[in-house]
Amino acid sequence: MAEENQTPATATEEQQAVLQIQRIYVKDISFEAPNLPHVFQQEWKPKLNFDLSTEAKQLGEDLYEVVLNISVETTLEDSGDLAFLCEVKQAGVFTISGLEDMQMAHCLTSQCPNMLFPYARELVSNLVNRGTFPALNLSPVNFDALFMEFLQRQEQESQNAESSTEVQH
Repeated sequence: MAEENQTPATATEEQQAVLQIQRIYVKDISFEAPNLPHVFQQEWKPKLNFDLSTEAKQLGEDLYEVVLNISVETTLEDSGDLAFLCEVKQAGVFTISGLEDMQMAHCLTSQCPNMLFPYARELVSNLVNRGTFPALNLSPVNFDALFMEFLQRQEQESQNAESSTEVQH
């Protein structure tokens, strides 16, 4: 009798959120060390420039590709010579469903890149090692904090645009 009292699930019930990794892959890699072996004859005082960005595009219904772009440029402080430039595009295909717009934006720009980052970090470390440079271990990245900063910048820009419109009236 207990089974008779249960109501079947209906299509109007809220859809449960889904985030599944379908595939993780290297989309593009580049390692350049144009000043070898000259840089090895200099004192190793590196100056590191680290850039990080993400891209996301919808491939189909509930299917998204997210690309984590990492660029590490290292120059020598004294001479300014480029020691190496390492660029990695680590990508993944994800099934994502059941999320509202803001949740989807957070997922694509924070949660998915957070899953990709360890792969990209390992790849950068291996490439630098193969160039026989001292070990480079990238620090973890707080993608949630980056997402919040992005939202705050958008809100600030929106407020600035509104205030400049009010001044013109």
